[in-house]
Amino acid sequence: MAFGLGVLRLSPANFWAATPRELAAAAEGVFGKTRGGGAPTGADVRALMRMFPD
Repeated sequence: MAFGLGVLRLSPANFWAATPRELAAAAEGVFGKTRGGGAPTGADVRALMRMFPD
């Protein structure tokens, strides 16, 4: 939210209408290539589900 509302200065309506992919593309435009490795793997998701079963 801080990035979308503060850095990009999107209106709340535009922020909530944006998709995660659009926000990621905006972040890449502002900060360059992100360091993240992309989407988590299935093993990552399963490990998180074990850690946080709710």
